Amino acid sequence: MKLLSEAKGVKSLVVVLFTVLVSCNDTIKKENIVVSETSRTEYLPYYNEESFTPNWLTPGSKEEQDFHKIPDFNLVNQLGETVTQQTFDDKIYVTDFFFTICPGICPQMTDNMHKLQSEFKDDADVLLLSHSVMPSTDTVSALKEYAKVHDVIDNKWHLVTGDKNEIYELGRDHYFVENDLGVPKSIDDFLHTENFLLIDKSKHIRGIYNGLNRASMAQLITDIKALRLE
Repeated sequence: MKLLSEAKGVKSLVVVLFTVLVSCNDTIKKENIVVSETSRTEYLPYYNEESFTPNWLTPGSKEEQDFHKIPDFNLVNQLGETVTQQTFDDKIYVTDFFFTICPGICPQMTDNMHKLQSEFKDDADVLLLSHSVMPSTDTVSALKEYAKVHDVIDNKWHLVTGDKNEIYELGRDHYFVENDLGVPKSIDDFLHTENFLLIDKSKHIRGIYNGLNRASMAQLITDIKALRLE
């Protein structure tokens, strides 16, 4: 009887120890989950070349100040007004490349730009910039009509035309918008891409997004809001 009693006691002790260990393990797992759920990158990454490899910089640092920036430009919008980098001073902006008679991807891209316009309609810190890749036919009057059809808010969303060489150089050499790694392009090669770029108040590229993809557009909205907090 004594042996049986001792065996039962040992068994009870094992059960208690097992329960404690499981409980502790569960606590550790739960703590790890909490840490994982609350951890996030402090800042959006920065980009400076066509592979879009992220660079993790601290805003305001010397490294960030010396990092790749979109250079100045001189274009004309749907109102016939000159648009330069000064138009976007202290502004966050989203940019893309399109043309008004595009029958393929451009209508969906325009619809998604319009959704961004609606989302940030009352936010003066966020602007939109769409470059025509057919400036010879996308005149100011053509852009004005396109803006009217698509409910573009003037001075919120700039549709721009201008010198073709300048627009193509901006797209390929500064926004890296095509992503055709290692493929040389000339001015005679048509610039056509579904990509949207997120540019911060210091003219740095902070994100690239598929302008045809719903999840990518949702991420863009999230990233704009995150950038507003930097």
